[in-house]
Amino acid sequence: MSAENQLQVIFITNDRKNKEKAVEEGIPAFTCEEYVKSLTANPELIDRLACLSEEGNEIESGKIIFSEHLPLSKLQQGIKSGSYLQGTFRASRENYLEATVWVHGDTEENKEIILQGLKHLNRAIHEDIVAVELLPRSQWVAPSSVVLHDEGQNEDDVDREEEREHLLKTAVNEKMLKPTGRVVGIIKRNWRPYCGMLSKSDIKESRRHLFTPADRRIPRIRIETRQASTLEGRRIIVAIDGWPRNSRYPNGHFVKNLGDVGEKETETEVLLLEHDVPHEPFSQAVLSFLPKMPWSITEKDMKNREDLRHLCVCSVDPPGCTDIDDALHCRELSNGNLEVGVHIADVSHFIRPGNALDQESARRGTTVYLCEKRIDMVPELLSSNLCSLRCNVDRLAFSCIWEMDHNAEILKTRFTKSVINSKASLTYAEAQMRIDSATMNDDITTSLRGLNKLAKILKKGRIEKGALTLSSPEVRFHMDSETHDPIDLQTKELRETNSMVEEFMLLANISVAKKIHEEFSEHALLRKHPAPPSSNYEILVKAAKSKNLEIKTDTAKSLADSLDRAECPAFPYLNTLLRILATRCMMQAVYFCSGMDNDFHHYGLASPIYTHFTSPIRRYADIIVHRLLAVAIGADCTYPELTDKHKLADICKNLNFRHKMSQYAQRASVAFHTQLFFKSKGIVSEEAYILFVRKNAIVVLIPKYGLEGTVFFEEKDKPKPQLIYNDETPSLEIEGTVFHVFDKVKVKIMLDSSNLQHQKIRMALVEPQISGVSIPTDISNVDLNEPGRKKRKFEK
Repeated sequence: MSAENQLQVIFITNDRKNKEKAVEEGIPAFTCEEYVKSLTANPELIDRLACLSEEGNEIESGKIIFSEHLPLSKLQQGIKSGSYLQGTFRASRENYLEATVWVHGDTEENKEIILQGLKHLNRAIHEDIVAVELLPRSQWVAPSSVVLHDEGQNEDDVDREEEREHLLKTAVNEKMLKPTGRVVGIIKRNWRPYCGMLSKSDIKESRRHLFTPADRRIPRIRIETRQASTLEGRRIIVAIDGWPRNSRYPNGHFVKNLGDVGEKETETEVLLLEHDVPHEPFSQAVLSFLPKMPWSITEKDMKNREDLRHLCVCSVDPPGCTDIDDALHCRELSNGNLEVGVHIADVSHFIRPGNALDQESARRGTTVYLCEKRIDMVPELLSSNLCSLRCNVDRLAFSCIWEMDHNAEILKTRFTKSVINSKASLTYAEAQMRIDSATMNDDITTSLRGLNKLAKILKKGRIEKGALTLSSPEVRFHMDSETHDPIDLQTKELRETNSMVEEFMLLANISVAKKIHEEFSEHALLRKHPAPPSSNYEILVKAAKSKNLEIKTDTAKSLADSLDRAECPAFPYLNTLLRILATRCMMQAVYFCSGMDNDFHHYGLASPIYTHFTSPIRRYADIIVHRLLAVAIGADCTYPELTDKHKLADICKNLNFRHKMSQYAQRASVAFHTQLFFKSKGIVSEEAYILFVRKNAIVVLIPKYGLEGTVFFEEKDKPKPQLIYNDETPSLEIEGTVFHVFDKVKVKIMLDSSNLQHQKIRMALVEPQISGVSIPTDISNVDLNEPGRKKRKFEK
């Protein structure tokens, strides 16, 4: 090789001693920063350098704001001796000066510690694992009812923060004080790359700018960039590098430009990244484990499988559903009893333990339904074709079959792998139409009527045991078929057939839970719903009391019964509002491994044991449950991880996280499409009901759109109205007019684009009229839904 073609080796290191050694030996050596700065053809790379001036340079800007973080050894000693507590730091979305720490371990009395004020938060960031010191009881505080967002542009205006901290301190009674603490050190940082927008500095030519994350729980981040003018108005990703004691905000660096703010593709990408939803296309390694097409059922597939193709099976789903997990049948037996079958897609036949397809499905954990796209857990060939129980094709299933009498009492239960051929794929509306029809009497309709009759009996029985019927306003968009923009928005209508399918899915899940727990007492994957602590219900009980109604919450049964009794003839919607509020009091349902827990109870369903079996196309938990059940009935073989309770507990942890994130992503998608809808609709006035009263705001629900929003009564640069907040009732008095929970008001809805990053639906009070607070009523209702526009209904 000629000398000029020889590769030049350079050594890049941030270790000073290493660099000195290399230079001594004649090797060209650079720090990462020196090397990147030498690449003059690509100046934009400098933006991507991590900002490493953590503690060393902190004296240059003088004022120390935060106390020092203690070293890990000291923290561990303190945790051991009990002087510090370890927990997860959870920042508040509503108030940037407040956070809670969920203490790890089983200490009941200090499960949750409240932190207030910048100095006590001491540079901890949402989801960090921190060490906290409890403050003396005399310094305990109550959770604040003030909504505070960090709007400041001046990054070192710490005095203003101290002023705002005084707002948090309120005269409260002793009962409301909560254990309060301060962060003394960080045990583990849980930073991730954050999506958001650049808040360009007002100083011309400045390279230092603040980045505002989309997630309000994350503080602003100081970055250096030379491309500020190109990045303005775009969604970008930034990583945090460190947070010195003398800086009001952490330091970070630019990672990636995602696209223009407000564009549907960009916003969907942000939404998926922010909720950590894996959404990249399936890799070749994963796709290589799919069956080769054309696929058909072989003799080998029929081993340990019953042929049920003769049965009159049908599926009932929302319109446009392509991932059909479940199908049902009901027929009369010669002994006069009824046979009912729930047939579930046999996904575990196609996804074998441990291969790349299985690992990817386990990582994703669940399918995520956004308003106009679905992020599949398994590749489309399975989700919409081979595993989807479409009509008039042979499909592999896992069947749960009961013999029942006409009072829906179960006489026998059996489970079997099967082959079915669905006779009809119906929507809820089509199934309802058949049941109600006076002329239709074919096999499918007869089967549906039998199922519907039994479902009503089953539901009645569940409710008598104390199962809760709660409510949440679910929203459905009608999309324009060309632009895919929402042109109409309404709350979903639930039919009897929705309930019919649900009853049999619940029954199948309970039957399977019993079976796998009988067989594998230590490693069954189950789902539980803990009973909420009584304090969760305070808001519901007080709200009902303000309308002279009594809600009892000592058991699920007494809650269900008192919700049923809480009727007000003059105000029929009140009952729905109470149920919506009751939903907010609930705990999250979670997956767990039976050998790691002894409380199995499902509070909402009033069932002593429960699992998920009926949706394996869209939930990984169900695939594990299918594998356990298959081993239990001798239809498939086991594998080591299936009977390892620690491995199962890890799987549950990931599934619980993915399910929670999927719900949040779904809500964010609805919020974004709602904004698009009101952007084109203009300003409208609608009736609303108060769900919560805060110190400086009311939170309202608009039934017509299933939309929730906050009406603020203190606005920047406007005279402040006189507000009197009463936590006991709860109520808020504004200039002499008193607002209680569930009061009916009229609000104006408009899209507020003043903050591009957090475009939001803004609500203002129209009625009751309060001078200086409410706004005039003469707003024209613009309807962009002119006739002749094509509509496409879209539902998950």
